[in-house]
Amino acid sequence: MPSPEYSLPDVLERMYHNQLALEAALMELTLLVESQGHDEAGDNIRTALDVIGENAGHINQGLARLKAHGAM
Repeated sequence: MPSPEYSLPDVLERMYHNQLALEAALMELTLLVESQGHDEAGDNIRTALDVIGENAGHINQGLARLKAHGAM
């Protein structure tokens, strides 16, 4: 039996946490870029962050279903 820390749900959950961390880092950079007057670049980044946030919700729901069905 594979080690639980390398199970599919665990790996996906770690990828999800990485995605959240990257989203937070991008938001920090967005605020910096916008504070320097680059509003168009800030808007572009925020559009990408919206996609990341939407996908994070789907990933989180998928992880919950995997865990609920005992895939761990």
